[in-house]
Amino acid sequence: MSADVLIADPRPGNRWALGIEYDGNGFCGWQRQSGQPSVQQSLEEALSRLAQVPITVTVAGRTDTGVHALCQVVHFDAPVQRSAESWVRATNTYLPDGVAVRWAQPVPSHFHARFSATARRYRYVMMNRREKSALWRHHTAWIYSHLDIEPMQAAANLLLGTHDFSAFRASSCQAKNPVRHLQQLSISQRGELIAIDAEANGFLHHMVRNLAGVLMVVGRGDQPPSWAATVLASRDRCQAGVTAPPGGLYFVAPRYPDAFALPVDAVDAGFLTGE
Repeated sequence: MSADVLIADPRPGNRWALGIEYDGNGFCGWQRQSGQPSVQQSLEEALSRLAQVPITVTVAGRTDTGVHALCQVVHFDAPVQRSAESWVRATNTYLPDGVAVRWAQPVPSHFHARFSATARRYRYVMMNRREKSALWRHHTAWIYSHLDIEPMQAAANLLLGTHDFSAFRASSCQAKNPVRHLQQLSISQRGELIAIDAEANGFLHHMVRNLAGVLMVVGRGDQPPSWAATVLASRDRCQAGVTAPPGGLYFVAPRYPDAFALPVDAVDAGFLTGE
């Protein structure tokens, strides 16, 4: 019998992980919201249509309105037997243009897209030139004032490590613990594009966009690099700069233990700055 025949699978542990790419424009974010299009709703409807029974997914990390993803990861328990190729190609036929399944892989029943992740990676991309961009307008933050990446990197270095990031969380953030371990915060530039790469064991609501906002202030020369440490120590959101716009933010991928052998490290974010 073909592995693609739609039959109920009585075996326990028929769990799959998917790598999802999406353009955040046109969606209210990842999470389902009544009366608004979301990435979660689009994916669950496509999977359910393929399986002919309802399917719900669990995500590695939710994203806000207008935020993009290169390799978001979800898991679900499949009620039918399908091949990896079918979960990818057939599901994609039912998805809107702004969402695509990149890969599918069976995983052990104890795998959890959110709780099994050891880290998450983001990239924030800015178009730094005087004129607005027609081509990048929905996929970068347009910063018309000149940014100097050397002081930005000096400021970023002061934020690395384990800290209380209350000054960089949204007022609506529901996380019980504001302490995070920020292991990467690096600045790179190619031509008119500047990228901020961030990796941590977890991020607070709007944390990356607020980090980017502070680094932009330093890059413009409005504050010295040491100001970033002052903001961090204050634990006061009001002391920081503005929240950077969502269009420049990309969820690159989560990281998982090697035992799961998921292809999340193969994601190439370099095209976003022409690297």
